[in-house]
Amino acid sequence: MTTLRSHPSAESGDAQRFGQRPERVRETDHYQQEYIEQFADRWDRLIDWDAREEAEGNFFVRLLHEHGARSVLDVATGTGFHSVRLLREGFDVVSVDGSPNMLARAFKNARERDLLMRTVHADWRFLNRDIHGEYDAVICLGNSFTHLFRERDRRKALAEYYAVLKHNGILILDHRNYDRLLEGTSTSGKSNVYCGKDVEVGPEHVDDGLARFRYAFSDGSTYHLNMFPLRQGYVRRLMREVGFQRITSYGDYQRGHDDPDFYVHVAEKEYLFDTDITAI
Repeated sequence: MTTLRSHPSAESGDAQRFGQRPERVRETDHYQQEYIEQFADRWDRLIDWDAREEAEGNFFVRLLHEHGARSVLDVATGTGFHSVRLLREGFDVVSVDGSPNMLARAFKNARERDLLMRTVHADWRFLNRDIHGEYDAVICLGNSFTHLFRERDRRKALAEYYAVLKHNGILILDHRNYDRLLEGTSTSGKSNVYCGKDVEVGPEHVDDGLARFRYAFSDGSTYHLNMFPLRQGYVRRLMREVGFQRITSYGDYQRGHDDPDFYVHVAEKEYLFDTDITAI
């Protein structure tokens, strides 16, 4: 297998591996090989925590308060930005990720801010095997859901989220505006989610089954992520078919924004009697 070399060189044994034809790598489990330690260590430079907090404002904090949420399961912790933010705001947070490298970085980020993060390494498709109890809210942010390449994996993950929620809980899930990317009207990889100024982000390959992004840092290191391009209508349909009834969608943290960089969907578990869900 050919190694795509980043920085430092492959002698460290820590290099992303996509093989001879990277655009053919369309496997859900491959993300664990993509978030190598060196990439995880640079991830915060891509986000820029201060700039991202300014861009988001109190959007997620407000949503959680509006729905009476106290306990939160962050299933896509990454390096911990949202877990740390919610811990500071007084929420009871458990932080989950499928990448040990990202969880280690998240725990360190929390300790540097005098916070103790409860972390769990878990696969979304078997979430309730490793997570016990129920939560007021599940959050899956940072375009993370796009790491699932098979529809059965997406349905299984959504069902696991649904099961771990209390009867009136909510799921908050975001993703890039892949509709725009697939239709050829955007080539940008930056947004108000990825605010870092010393990294260039952009798609290298896009088709109906793959969006391959390149992350080039100012220190000369380059990394890639292979993701499934989710259309926003498709995501909403899957949520309904799993059992969520009322789904509210936002574009760049606003209602009615038709062409955003990112979509955020808020799906409610509460069962609604005599409701025409097609109208929601």
